[in-house]
Amino acid sequence: MLYSLLPFPFFWGGEEISRMALVTTAELCDANPQYIMNGELRALLPKFKIYGQRQVFYGQVVTLRVFEDNVLVREFLEEKGDDRVLVVDGGGSLRCAILGGNPVVQAQNNGWAGIIVNGCIRDVDEINGCDIGVRALSSHPMKASKKGLGEKHLPVHFGGTRICDGEWLYADTDGILVSKSELSV
Repeated sequence: MLYSLLPFPFFWGGEEISRMALVTTAELCDANPQYIMNGELRALLPKFKIYGQRQVFYGQVVTLRVFEDNVLVREFLEEKGDDRVLVVDGGGSLRCAILGGNPVVQAQNNGWAGIIVNGCIRDVDEINGCDIGVRALSSHPMKASKKGLGEKHLPVHFGGTRICDGEWLYADTDGILVSKSELSV
């Protein structure tokens, strides 16, 4: 399930749910058919594996394009996340991991909501112990190079859709959605 902001505190069974209400990706699709029709709401192809303790997450997108190099990935995750989602286009490479346990721990500690990797990760057991959402194509034991090459904040294209910096990403066990604007039901 996903969370969408309400304009006032919400109480459930006497407890404040801190202005959040539960919404799934399926409900977002059902409630917003006009955005699906006009291309403002898109689903990534179902080829990403689920890692991390947060199977459900959402946030504003920050994009990064790298290839078998993880210097920029680490740099981004050292910044405050502010509940954003880092979307990394690793070119779909299955030859090495561009994300490992240490940067994911750092991302968790810096308040990132999640990380989507069009490529591989490693240190799966460590990542699965973190309170963050991670999606990747697979895992691989070999580490990436450290050249610092890549591009930041540009549109990326993978999973059958284009993803732009500043868009919104919603992920749960049904799949991953990308929207031009923040959604609610």
